[in-house]
Amino acid sequence: MKTKNKLLTLLILSSASAATIAVINKVLKITATSKNLLADENSLCYKWRLGNIHYTKTGSGKPLLLIHDLTAASSGYEWSHIVAGLQEEYTVYIIDLLGCGRSEKINLTYTNYLYVQLISDFIKNVIGHRTSIVATGESCSIPVMACAYDSNIFDQIMLINPLSLSDYGKIPGKTAKLYKWLVDLPIAGTLLYNIVYSRKIITEYFQKEAFYNPYSVKSDQIDHYLEAAHLGLSPKSIYSSVRCNYTKCNIANALRKIDNSIYLVGSEGILDIKERLEAYTIYNPAIETFYIPSAKQLPQLEAPEKVIHLIRTYIN
Repeated sequence: MKTKNKLLTLLILSSASAATIAVINKVLKITATSKNLLADENSLCYKWRLGNIHYTKTGSGKPLLLIHDLTAASSGYEWSHIVAGLQEEYTVYIIDLLGCGRSEKINLTYTNYLYVQLISDFIKNVIGHRTSIVATGESCSIPVMACAYDSNIFDQIMLINPLSLSDYGKIPGKTAKLYKWLVDLPIAGTLLYNIVYSRKIITEYFQKEAFYNPYSVKSDQIDHYLEAAHLGLSPKSIYSSVRCNYTKCNIANALRKIDNSIYLVGSEGILDIKERLEAYTIYNPAIETFYIPSAKQLPQLEAPEKVIHLIRTYIN
């Protein structure tokens, strides 16, 4: 009888704890998304086969597709500071990748090949013309692989602070499935995700990695990233996929194959950036490299005028 009472007490306490955590998760989500900062009256929707894709289209001229970094907090907002400086010369398309920003966030394992298909289909079905690409961070592997598969739909490619080739070549480790399973848990996994993408952690990322000058980080930028990280049905799915290397892909052979013009842009505030970019030229000597001083991971937000200048100079 005592054993049964102990088990009943443990069950009641566990249920109460789970209910409390579920309430905390809900409050965190509501708080993070309450400002509705990413809403855009010019928003357009591409009904892709795996989910609705949010994008915007502005300007006139040569098609230019901007692809944000591949993190759960990334979105088209990443390019918001450079659009005005490009729209007179280009038709600028800004896409929120599946699982990110305002696009649909379905519960699946996201892969590099999935995004290669998305970008290729988007260019063919929405843009309808040979398109130049600017991508950043982890997303840089997407246009490289897509261009290797079908170079006819791509024009020039600019990659801002791409990962090292060795980082792109990583594969899911032995604990990847376990970690993804943990994050996918409806209550405990969501709490873990909320900790990883809390305001505190996002602020630290901006001050230590994203910006060269931590004092130039604005609270409004943190708000946009926090909202992007918590919008949608399953924002944690892209996090676990990236964290477990399912979105990685070895791009060395693709670099050898591509005959399109490729420009690499590195921020000098990143310690190993020169060695990182020089490794790309081993596989494709035609690649040109440029560097932005006093910037780190997100020069398009911290030094937008410098990014605009590079795009307008070399993508023509």
